Amino acid sequence: MMQTEQQPQHQNQLTVQNSGSLSFSSHLSKEDEEISKSALSTFRAKEEEIERKKMEVREKVQLQLGRVEEETKRLASIREELEALADPMRKEVAVVRKKIDAVNKELKPLGHTCQKKEREYKEALEAFNEKNKEKVQLITKLMELVSESERLRMKKLEELSKNIDSLH
Repeated sequence: MMQTEQQPQHQNQLTVQNSGSLSFSSHLSKEDEEISKSALSTFRAKEEEIERKKMEVREKVQLQLGRVEEETKRLASIREELEALADPMRKEVAVVRKKIDAVNKELKPLGHTCQKKEREYKEALEAFNEKNKEKVQLITKLMELVSESERLRMKKLEELSKNIDSLH
């Protein structure tokens, strides 16, 4: 499949002839279509990959949150058991409680960071899409300019050829 994609690209490449003029294959609409399809395909593939990675990260975060919740419950249970014991364990219970509180305090900003990163991702994706659209428009404009240039040069060459022929 890669060879079949490379062949149309090769046929449609801009080439420099011995005269120094540029020529372009007459398959412009097919090339336009191929470039558009290729760009769209690439964009969709990247979009799917980004979405897949986003879901993986989201699942990891949820998994971690689930583990933390389970650990919190387990630690609360341990704390209750420790409170039921004699006073010598009170210091350890206090230490564990402080650790739980510290972990809870760390969880809150992490949640905010996840939300912030998700917003940044959406903004970056939108900027990416805009630039990609701009690129496609520029490629189309380039092809139009090259085609027009070739047409004008061919017209001038025909005029010069007629002038030479009329001299004989």
